[in-house]
Amino acid sequence: MDIRVAAYAVIVRDGFILLAHWRAGDYSGWTLPGGGIDPGEDPADAAIREIAEETGYRAQLGDLIGVDSKVIPAEQRISGSGVPLHALRVVYTAEVVDGDLTNETDGSTDEAAWFALDDVATLDRVDLVDIGIRMSSASKLRGAG
Repeated sequence: MDIRVAAYAVIVRDGFILLAHWRAGDYSGWTLPGGGIDPGEDPADAAIREIAEETGYRAQLGDLIGVDSKVIPAEQRISGSGVPLHALRVVYTAEVVDGDLTNETDGSTDEAAWFALDDVATLDRVDLVDIGIRMSSASKLRGAG
């Protein structure tokens, strides 16, 4: 079994969420900004780096709101490596502190955009978007208690 550890951020501002459009061959969908952690890289540093690469924004991380664990069976993997993939996805909240919205070139995403939270359900998106929104909402409820 392969393992991939990645870090992402839920960035919400004025009722809008920042998403990146992921593309791999014939597959695509909107996702949270973030991605794979380089060997030896801290997950928080990876999230900040990936946000900058995919959106053009410099971000400041807030809370670690959860870790999602997902096993993708070999036959459902896009890469076709023939073995299952265990995806560990570290999710933070974050806020934009500087920069301009910019689309990534030569990466796994091809566009970044803000979407009204009320419109997210209508988007072609990966499951991590809904997971991140739920984690963020649960984190706010824990903080309010």
